[in-house]
Amino acid sequence: MGIDELYPPDRLIAAQRATAAAGLDALLLTPGSDLRYLTGYDAHAGERLTCLVLPAEGEPTLVVPRLERPAAEASPAPATGVRIVDHVDGSDPYPLVVAALDGPVAAVGLADRMWAEQVLGLRTALPGAAQRLAGEVLRELRIRKSPAEVAALAEAGAAIDEVHLRMGEWLRPGRTEAEVATDIAAAIRAAGHVTVDFVIVAAGPNGASPHHGTSDRPIGVGEPVVVDIGGTMASGYRSDCTRTYLAGGAAPADFLDYYAVLRDAQRAAVEAVRPGITAAAADAAARAPIAAAGYGPAFLHRTGHGIGLDGHEEPYLVAGNDRPLGAGMAFSIEPGIYLAGRHGARIEDIVVCTTDGVQRLNTTPTELIAL
Repeated sequence: MGIDELYPPDRLIAAQRATAAAGLDALLLTPGSDLRYLTGYDAHAGERLTCLVLPAEGEPTLVVPRLERPAAEASPAPATGVRIVDHVDGSDPYPLVVAALDGPVAAVGLADRMWAEQVLGLRTALPGAAQRLAGEVLRELRIRKSPAEVAALAEAGAAIDEVHLRMGEWLRPGRTEAEVATDIAAAIRAAGHVTVDFVIVAAGPNGASPHHGTSDRPIGVGEPVVVDIGGTMASGYRSDCTRTYLAGGAAPADFLDYYAVLRDAQRAAVEAVRPGITAAAADAAARAPIAAAGYGPAFLHRTGHGIGLDGHEEPYLVAGNDRPLGAGMAFSIEPGIYLAGRHGARIEDIVVCTTDGVQRLNTTPTELIAL
């Protein structure tokens, strides 16, 4: 899988056509996943302006700080046909954006997560231009992954699976959540990730908080431990996988019963994925067995989120989202049951909707693992 396959030049052409169709004159993209998606450039986000100027018609221009020009030139961006211009410290970079537009504009799409100071700077530089979200244009391009993107996500999934398979080396009673997390973070990098995006190690009552993180609390004998981990590969594509472990000893009363319910629910949701099913229906497939067993209120969050260059992106598997799933969409399936003050459990796989069903990108067992 070459970098040119992940960041092909025709993405810029498709984005320009979509920009015109949306009634926008240009997209203005500062560092983030949209800029990387179109150019392959993993730009540094800082107070110095970096901005891809993508007119609906004409030559794309990447405006960068002069000290970062070597990084931009070493990225895949030049091979996509982007012209690079730079600005020196102390100069005003916004006239470079105006010049790259090469004419008056009525409306522009701004990167969804652009810094406010840059939004306001562009508003001053382009006082007559309405500002909308670039996500209106790029969401539909990014939501269906190419074969190269699926391969990159599969590589990320295999790498994070390697870490889960080693959990017995670190997770044991008496060690703190933070100590275990330190070992996990090192293993995430060793498995091929260039960054560690998150490490959740949530034991006992902390497992009832879906976004707990870690603490200095020692792991107790027989406690369930939720381990949710993920990182970013050199490709830019991400991993995200959750397994629940038992730290020696006997499981708490009723935990084994509701873990069995959870495992059935996660499997049911994975098996429900196919082209045409709605995101809401996939969510309902996970929620129904949990509710039937009496744990409905303990399932606190949506069933899943899309993944790619962002850890959370479209599509979102949640009630009310009637978007049909389609081939190439990649997302998590991660139901959970959380009993406040006691313990919790979550099982998460990344899957891809295929032309005739579903492909799991995480392949480690989903049974409860006693360490």
